[in-house]
Amino acid sequence: MNATDYEIRQCPNCGLRYPLIAGHTFGERCPSCLGETQVVLRGSIPLPPVRQEKPEKRDNADLLILLDNIRSAWNVGSIFRTADGLGISNLYLCGITPSPEQESVAKTALGAEKTVNWKCSNNALETARKLKSEGYTLIALEQDERAKRLTEIGHLSCQKNLLIIGNEVTGVDLDILDLCDEIVHIPMRGQKRSFNVEVAFGIAAYHLLLYHNRD
Repeated sequence: MNATDYEIRQCPNCGLRYPLIAGHTFGERCPSCLGETQVVLRGSIPLPPVRQEKPEKRDNADLLILLDNIRSAWNVGSIFRTADGLGISNLYLCGITPSPEQESVAKTALGAEKTVNWKCSNNALETARKLKSEGYTLIALEQDERAKRLTEIGHLSCQKNLLIIGNEVTGVDLDILDLCDEIVHIPMRGQKRSFNVEVAFGIAAYHLLLYHNRD
């Protein structure tokens, strides 16, 4: 089976239907009941074009991302992949935030760690202060009494912006929040108070870039 080919298999015993791709942990035996399965469909996943040169500079390089002590390597890898899809060029990995040097980050990023620039910093507050001194508008995504609804934020106020995403449990450092120009939150409609950090990042970054690119 080539890397781009896959099979849809079905178990005649329990009825489980699942895709089988080369290298996947699932095999030809049913992952549910371990019975023999049958091929019911074959398909092929087209390979993306190979880039011969470095990616061109992106239009959205004016929105940088600071990750303040994100714990999960899988969240960080997913943020890299989403950042690449949104055309974001730079991530600051601060405190205990894992870098793509960790296998779990690189595995989840699926190569985005090679197309999105990243820097590590031991201190998120110092990094935020430095970027603010360079003219960046600081926007924190956080549940805070000062926070505005994300939907209330229109066009980005300047050409240089930094979106700050905090720890999965403790959120954005309180001293960083005091430094921010804007604090925003995503309104929730269910019982939970917040989204997974990677999902929240994707919603906020997409919204900010959508409005910015209307200029």
